[in-house]
Amino acid sequence: MTKDQEIQNGGPPPGFHLLTRVGIRSFGTCRTLVLILTFIAYACYHASRKPTSIVKSVLDPEATKNKSFLNLYSPSPNFKPWPIGQVFIRNYGLVGIDNRTEIQKNLSIGKLGSKGWAPFNGEDGTAKLGEIDVAFLSFYSLGMYVAGHLGDRLDLRLFLTIGMMGSGIFVGLFGMGYFWNIHSFVFYLLMQINAGLFQATGWPSVVAVIGNWFGKRKRGLIMGIWNAHTSVGNISGSLLAASVLQHGWGWSFILPGALIFCGGIMVYLFLPAYPEDVGLPSPYRFKAHGDEGRSDTKDGVLDIERGSIDRNDKGAVGDNRRSESMIRKTSAVGLIEACMIPGVIPFALCLFFSKLVAYTFLYWLPFYLSQTEIGGEYMSVKSAGNLSTLFDVGGIVGGILAGYISDRLNARAITAASFMYIAIPSLILYRSYGSVSISLNVILMMISGLFVNGPYALITTAVSADLGTHSSLKGNSRALATVTAIIDGTGSAGAALGPLLTGFISRKGWNAVFYMLVIAALIAGLLLSSLVCSEIREKLHEGKSISPERRAQQHSGGSATEPLLGE
Repeated sequence: MTKDQEIQNGGPPPGFHLLTRVGIRSFGTCRTLVLILTFIAYACYHASRKPTSIVKSVLDPEATKNKSFLNLYSPSPNFKPWPIGQVFIRNYGLVGIDNRTEIQKNLSIGKLGSKGWAPFNGEDGTAKLGEIDVAFLSFYSLGMYVAGHLGDRLDLRLFLTIGMMGSGIFVGLFGMGYFWNIHSFVFYLLMQINAGLFQATGWPSVVAVIGNWFGKRKRGLIMGIWNAHTSVGNISGSLLAASVLQHGWGWSFILPGALIFCGGIMVYLFLPAYPEDVGLPSPYRFKAHGDEGRSDTKDGVLDIERGSIDRNDKGAVGDNRRSESMIRKTSAVGLIEACMIPGVIPFALCLFFSKLVAYTFLYWLPFYLSQTEIGGEYMSVKSAGNLSTLFDVGGIVGGILAGYISDRLNARAITAASFMYIAIPSLILYRSYGSVSISLNVILMMISGLFVNGPYALITTAVSADLGTHSSLKGNSRALATVTAIIDGTGSAGAALGPLLTGFISRKGWNAVFYMLVIAALIAGLLLSSLVCSEIREKLHEGKSISPERRAQQHSGGSATEPLLGE
């Protein structure tokens, strides 16, 4: 094995010895481990992105324009807890107290933020909040292209570990601005820029790791379920940031930052980025050699003894990794070559507008809820943050549903475009009737989350993995991170644009913001038109050429799928 290959293939994780002692030895159990670890890892990434959306109304005094702040946070005898106890109740406001004197005392020391936090408490405060969002997302988008290029060339486990720890450090430093009493806009801008660069390591890495372990069979459904980490991270981050907001907004950054830092340690210790690193064959190996269904391991179990999984070991692990050298070459696919893969550009452009919509909700929904009178009441910052998590609950269902439908139809473009078109009336209904009552707001919010996040989840997971292992690559799986980076990097540019535009457009009213979102959803669907037409033609052709026996098999639910290891 060459020196370059040793750098690329990092060997078994340091803590993998412990896992083999509890039965993590077969290909199936290792894949389950990879699913769980990457799920947790990317949930940590998203959790660390939520604090800015939660603290917006604390940093920016704009919230006081809707109602007197003391009235907003004082008890309301007519307001009843909904839907689960105290989670969305407004009575105790942000700090869990109903004493006006105590509230005024907290205001004087800047805990509640009615007076805002310089430099975000001026007339241009909303615009500055939009600018730090776009700084994060712009460098996240740019960093994505570099991260994908590096991810196909470096050890993914170490690369992901560095990204998670770096993200945690800069998210935490943003929060330390509260304790250090920093009011320089440049400081917060630089923290967001650096956080964005480190966050860019996450998505190409986790998708590449999943692609290394899973073939195409049921990829849409598996990745749809796995992609729930996005919404789980958003929900966890929102609840975590809101839960400590009463102690000062800095804690809302420090805790999520500590969470992702610890997640990085977990990845370093336990995540096997490649099957070969723990003595198992790649799922792409058999297709490349025409040996589908074969395995060099006995009964699919690691052919190494306990204690032999060592970075310096020259035994079975090294032999197995050397046997894969013809498949896992150090020369990865370049950016231009990856862009030429059929479908990459249309899906990347579609994701640009899809993420514009999704990330506008991610960064501005809590602020929007705190600014909007719902059922005749305004809710607190904390309640708005808690309530906004239900958008992501709908997103979880949307991601799974989109993956399942696309698997059943074998039509990724048709599924994604259909979801984007249906998202248009759901957004209009949410804006028009979401203020009628909190119950109706929640129902329409979850429906919007379903159709907005469904195609976003599908494109960033199953579609990216499909294209990263496209037949035109002739078995070279080292394009996974690069293709993922191109698609999600382009999408992240839209994710940067949406929150930025919202910061300015919201001055003209929220109707204008929703017009922007509707137009973006329409364009996202239209960009897939050529691929949709191609898939329809393929379906019509298949319908004419399929044999009666095969049709009966499909009708009965059977499928001629390839062996598990030869997916």
